[in-house]
Amino acid sequence: MIISGAKLLGKAHKEGYAVGAFNINNMEMAQAIFEAADKMSSPIIVQSSEGAVKYAGGYMIHAIVKTLSEQYPHIPVALNLDHGTSVESCVQAIRYGYTSVMIDASHSTFEENLQMTKEVVRIAHAVDVGVEAELGRLVGIEDNIVVDAKNASLVDPAEAEKFVKESGVDYLAPAIGTSHGAFKFKGEPRLEFDLLKEVKQRTGIPLVLHGASSIPDSVRASFESTGGDLKGSKGVPSNFLELAIKGGINKINTDTDLRIAFMAEVRRVARDEPTKIDPRDFFKPARAAVVAMLCERMKVLGSAGRV
Repeated sequence: MIISGAKLLGKAHKEGYAVGAFNINNMEMAQAIFEAADKMSSPIIVQSSEGAVKYAGGYMIHAIVKTLSEQYPHIPVALNLDHGTSVESCVQAIRYGYTSVMIDASHSTFEENLQMTKEVVRIAHAVDVGVEAELGRLVGIEDNIVVDAKNASLVDPAEAEKFVKESGVDYLAPAIGTSHGAFKFKGEPRLEFDLLKEVKQRTGIPLVLHGASSIPDSVRASFESTGGDLKGSKGVPSNFLELAIKGGINKINTDTDLRIAFMAEVRRVARDEPTKIDPRDFFKPARAAVVAMLCERMKVLGSAGRV
């Protein structure tokens, strides 16, 4: 059942849990997400970046999610555009059939971000599509856009309050110390939980945590056992995710974990069974690895058993 992102996250906001927003590039990743949601009776958000849309096609991504939603009609799902960089890309996603769009103008000035978000909200709300925006800037790479530490910034709670009130946005991603990509922290992990709580108190809407992959030890071990190199990457620990949810996070984005779990199995089959040439022999175990990882993630998020 594909529903508005605002409706899906409104329930999470009211009941105090988080919904996983999982990025896809292909059919197998989408299948894994729905299978895990079915096993755990969890709502889900399936999302794609602009790069994934270019790779797979927006109509194709929508068709895959729509078909799977009909196969699992009891699972509430929203289809979200992740990090839309323009009003035009958000409008195109709505035309594809997406029920949630993120307009990411966090690289612009506050006023430019506000005006762009207001325009997306005006268009999206007319067709019952939820809108996400971002304040502050995360370190890392998102769809080939690089933000270094010098240009990163944490969210200002007063600006967040003003932004939400004037834009009418449905959910907000405040920068509180995470980063995109596999390597998130130097030294011990640190997130600004007090800052998060203040933003939640001032805005009163669902909040989003970007750059939230955890890189579980089992997933890391599987990938590195096949010769993979994560270069000392560090994810967001599960207990940090739980604290973030207590602080007001209701949507937690996960992409890197899925990629690592999937590719670890592809690499293993290629290493152990060099005569294999059928893609299914690679993708079936890869899909199963993603399902197992997602089931554990849904428990941490508190979304398990919410359907």
